[in-house]
Amino acid sequence: MNNQKQQKPTLTGQRFKTRKRDEKERFDPTQFQESIVQGLNQTGTDLEAVAKFLDASGAKLDYRRYAETLFDILVAGGMLAPGGTLSDDMTRTEYCLFTAQEDLETMQAYAQVFNKLIRRYKYLEKGFEEEIKKLLLFLKGFTESERNKLAMLTGILLANGSISASILSSLFNENLVKEGVSAAFAVKLFKSWINEKDINSVAGSLRKVGMDNRLMELFPANKRSCEHFSKYFTDAGLKELSDFARNQQSIGARKELQKELQEQMSRGDPLKEIIAFTREEMKKANLSEQAMISIIWTSVMSSVEWNKKEELVTEQAIKHLKQYSPLLKAFTSQGLSELSLLLKIQEYCYDNIHFMKAFQKIVVLLYKADVLSEEAILKWYTEAHLAKGKSVFLEQMKKFVEWLKNAEEESESEEEEAD
Repeated sequence: MNNQKQQKPTLTGQRFKTRKRDEKERFDPTQFQESIVQGLNQTGTDLEAVAKFLDASGAKLDYRRYAETLFDILVAGGMLAPGGTLSDDMTRTEYCLFTAQEDLETMQAYAQVFNKLIRRYKYLEKGFEEEIKKLLLFLKGFTESERNKLAMLTGILLANGSISASILSSLFNENLVKEGVSAAFAVKLFKSWINEKDINSVAGSLRKVGMDNRLMELFPANKRSCEHFSKYFTDAGLKELSDFARNQQSIGARKELQKELQEQMSRGDPLKEIIAFTREEMKKANLSEQAMISIIWTSVMSSVEWNKKEELVTEQAIKHLKQYSPLLKAFTSQGLSELSLLLKIQEYCYDNIHFMKAFQKIVVLLYKADVLSEEAILKWYTEAHLAKGKSVFLEQMKKFVEWLKNAEEESESEEEEAD
């Protein structure tokens, strides 16, 4: 008997294991498009039914892969070719944003469809924002009515936070700007945005993404002025947007002026030159004396490196302010300007803790230098001071205010005797 085990026959050749995730599917939106179009044709103009259909279809169709196709169909009825025209060889539907009624109520209902879809399928959020950016670049390929609907929808979506205001950068496209398409679109967009919220909410969203200072770019370079912007949007019924842009420009001009003054002081430019420059800039920017004295104070206090020791900083501040008191005096010819300066000093001493004990000494110095009058100081003391550090500063000023009041009373009695 043969004790050797018989060898089992083996299969020759190699076996390859193919993982599903390694199989790359070909990008083919045809089937996807047909499914969406068919569903939209069945739901028709019933947007509640559209929302339900989209919600259910996400479980069966690849929204992640064909997000752009999905949004193109919902907006334009079919896939869009570069430039904004509908692709000829694809199925399309008549039930989409562009064929809907051109009114705010319908656009609000469409915004709800998009909101529900993105809330349900969170991964579509980024793709949707990219879609809006793309659609804005395609504006020239759309009809006026289609642009109006898209503008209203975009304004509503911006108001409810579905998209970021950074999408507005598409409107700065040179070709759109040159032909006036951007500005006209912006009118409709901002009207629907402000209608949903208010100008403060709009301003906050614009600031968040650095768009607050770029609105002038809606116009060609030769029309990029505050005057043109203001007239265009005021005439279009958006005065609050005009005022916001004017205010932004004014803030920008003030920051630039403050920076320039600070540099002139740091360089040690002659005071006469600084005063002349400041007067000219004040006139150019149409600034009030109250606004100007606030800018000057900030520039004066920012042009030097302050000592960190409380006992030394007061002495340093007095010496520094004595040098610049003629500049401060030149822009405090009105009582309101003096009061504005006093409030800026109070605010500065409160915000910079090393200056807390210096407040009274600074005020006395500026009184002696004829920058601040006794009327302004007394008004500040009795009624016009800020809440910041109030008890500390009023206590510091108590003796000096008593002295001022006594001096005033003596002066009045001397006048009476003379009469």
